[in-house]
Amino acid sequence: MPEEERIIFRYRILRYAPNLIRDEWVNIGVLLEDARAEKRAIRLIEEPAEIARVRRLHPNADEGVLCGLAAELEADLHGPEEVVRTYLEKLGQTLSNVIQLGPEKAVEAGDFDAELDRLYQAQVALPARARGGLVESTRAWIKARFNDVLKRRHVPRLERGIRVEEFTQAGDPMRLDYGYRNGARGFLQAVALGRDASQAKVLAYTAERIRARLSNCELSAITEAEPLRENPRHQFIAKLFAEQDISIVPLNHIEKFAEELRVRLQ
Repeated sequence: MPEEERIIFRYRILRYAPNLIRDEWVNIGVLLEDARAEKRAIRLIEEPAEIARVRRLHPNADEGVLCGLAAELEADLHGPEEVVRTYLEKLGQTLSNVIQLGPEKAVEAGDFDAELDRLYQAQVALPARARGGLVESTRAWIKARFNDVLKRRHVPRLERGIRVEEFTQAGDPMRLDYGYRNGARGFLQAVALGRDASQAKVLAYTAERIRARLSNCELSAITEAEPLRENPRHQFIAKLFAEQDISIVPLNHIEKFAEELRVRLQ
């Protein structure tokens, strides 16, 4: 295989700093830009554990601001290039008393989406913890594993961060992790069975709304493991997904799944 082309990207870390006088902040997101293609993307904290971490460091943190920030910034970052550049310069100069942009830095990488995930894992995501020698499973960890397989299997580029508000209602901040088109549309979402079951409930609701608009579509949940029969939470989620025709793809089956997806999308 030919060597992957390396590109210089620019990135900035987003910080939550409710008290500028104390000069204390916590990293809550990363903004990555490819100046050559006039492409930019932002990834912000989304898991309850990530929000909880901010609350531990800043007990008076405004959770409403944190949860609504993604939709607000996405809207501001997808206008005409000149308007977006002016917005970023203004944000970097004036700053609010809550959200700050860190200094701009350069990084060399071969894949934009993979680099965004890597930067998020390295500088924003919760530090991985070990339990019995196993890395604790989170949505971010599942996505990182899946991204590695997609790259190794040379799966054609998938859509990332698909807004669901076109299927639910305006203002819905949820985004599906991956999407593809193969005659019918398909959607993939990382779901951690062993963590917050509310993520699964939101996905089930979203799937129901999507199918009301797209009767012929495919939905799959990428999970850290197969649902255990003896685990009530796992079985609750499995039943919930079965009712909405969401297939479960555990990571120990992801190589085969990715290969089949590659063949279908070629």
